[in-house]
Amino acid sequence: MARRPLPHILRNGGGSIVRGREVARTAAAGATDVLHPLITVARGLGRLAAGARRKWSGTPKDRRGPLLFLVASVLLVVVLTPYGPVTAAAALMAAAAWTGRDGSARRSAGAPDEEQAERLRTLYEALVPYFSAAEDPAPLYAHGGDWQGPFEAHEFDDTGRVSRLVLRYPAYFTDGQAESRARVEQLLHAKAGRGREYRFVWDEEANRLTLEVLPPLPEDITAQSFVTAPGETVLGFTDSTEVPRTLPLGEGEEGRDVPPVVWRTGARSTEPHLLALGSPGTGTSTLLRCVALQALRHGDVLIVDGGAAGEYACLTGRNGVVAVECSPAGARASLEWAARETERRLIAANRARQSGLPVPEDTRRPLWIVVDRPAALGHLAAAEGGGDPQALLQVPLRHGRAAHVTVVVAEHLESAEALSEAVRQHTRARVLLGPASVAQLTAVLGAAPRTTPPTLVPPGRGYARLGAGPVLRLQVPATPDPYDETAEETHRGAVLELLPPRAAGTPAASATAASTTASTTASTAPADDAVNEVAEPPEVAGVPAVDIVKDPRSLDEPGIPAEVTEPATPARAEL
Repeated sequence: MARRPLPHILRNGGGSIVRGREVARTAAAGATDVLHPLITVARGLGRLAAGARRKWSGTPKDRRGPLLFLVASVLLVVVLTPYGPVTAAAALMAAAAWTGRDGSARRSAGAPDEEQAERLRTLYEALVPYFSAAEDPAPLYAHGGDWQGPFEAHEFDDTGRVSRLVLRYPAYFTDGQAESRARVEQLLHAKAGRGREYRFVWDEEANRLTLEVLPPLPEDITAQSFVTAPGETVLGFTDSTEVPRTLPLGEGEEGRDVPPVVWRTGARSTEPHLLALGSPGTGTSTLLRCVALQALRHGDVLIVDGGAAGEYACLTGRNGVVAVECSPAGARASLEWAARETERRLIAANRARQSGLPVPEDTRRPLWIVVDRPAALGHLAAAEGGGDPQALLQVPLRHGRAAHVTVVVAEHLESAEALSEAVRQHTRARVLLGPASVAQLTAVLGAAPRTTPPTLVPPGRGYARLGAGPVLRLQVPATPDPYDETAEETHRGAVLELLPPRAAGTPAASATAASTTASTTASTAPADDAVNEVAEPPEVAGVPAVDIVKDPRSLDEPGIPAEVTEPATPARAEL
């Protein structure tokens, strides 16, 4: 069979194909050189637009209005200024040309030094077993490969350690499994440097992983009157990128705005009750004191101190404080009253709605039940032969939202198993303070945080999750016991300023009034021994004179102790 001849272009046109390719390549290079300024400016405009979009997305909603007003004012000034639009356009083109310059030149200008390059190479080699597969013909991660390919962006701090890293990973990596992501995060945490907190952001759609070093949360914020609406309680403060709201602080002459973790309670709240866990000394009592001080601004508070350490003695006898109980018998009586009060509010509100009348005011005033260490209280009650006081929390926990009753429980982490089933089921707002592992955080909060939990944390530092929301870093405001002499004087003074005045008829109020009256009488009465003898209050069985109050029912009886005439029982306290 005769072979068919080759086409003419293939017989003697091989050189023509090569010359055609060279001509096309030369033309493309020439067009690129001619249009290079336009390409650079267009690339810069795109990067500036992307940066403005990120800035707008990161701006809190309460600041977007002033930002728009500022931009509009600048544009108006530019338009009204002679040659303003031309100057602004020239400045914009210059900024776009500088921003859109060649990426390789920008990378070479900020190229890492030898030590930083070695750190990045170590990270790359450590990630090879996780981001490579034997079946991959062109692996993105391979031993001895180039780390500059998958590492798209990197930043270092003053100490030479990685502070931010953006890397690509292959599409077959199982980024949808929590176990696979946890292994990679643990590796990066160990190789990038321990002792810091990292945030990991997985972009599963683009196969990108961003590692960022988080700054420490402020520890110098003290308890104060936060600018909140009724029904809002500030649990602490978190990162500015996690919440779209800030609160002003009145510290010093120049205040500052910080992002808070706000817990909303009331009839429309989805998380009406709170559970705080932590190891001893991590700040759970501090959190409860901070919550109680904020609750006293708009409601009444009943406190049950299971630890009986006197952490809430500063609230005894204050306006709005129903009772502060430490003993099992007193705690049981107080919680029984709280259960009956919850039922009374429900019945009163139901009758008012059936009659077409507004709900009574006394049923709408918030009532807070603060219980610290109920497990220890239940152990003491069992030793005395009584029932567990936690069982009395079932009614307020189940029907508290409709009755405007909020329950706040704090317990040590090692005693969390002693909490009743009602407390576990109805406390959807959770706080975990102190050092904890990822497994413990997941068990308490229901989800793992996107940050690496540190091993050493200050008091009041932990994580919070409100219902089905994200897990947030949390720093509780410094709210120490004002009677604790080991605490800082400024923090103690801030708490004392927030305490409401003492209620009339309490022993402390009577003592203050008696001391004030005695000092006034001593300064105004003449120096006569007989008068001084008559002015001295009587003493009964070694009871100090300032603790004795006359019984108003009988003027003929001698003075009797105030604790006898004014028993602090919740059954007599009316809201």
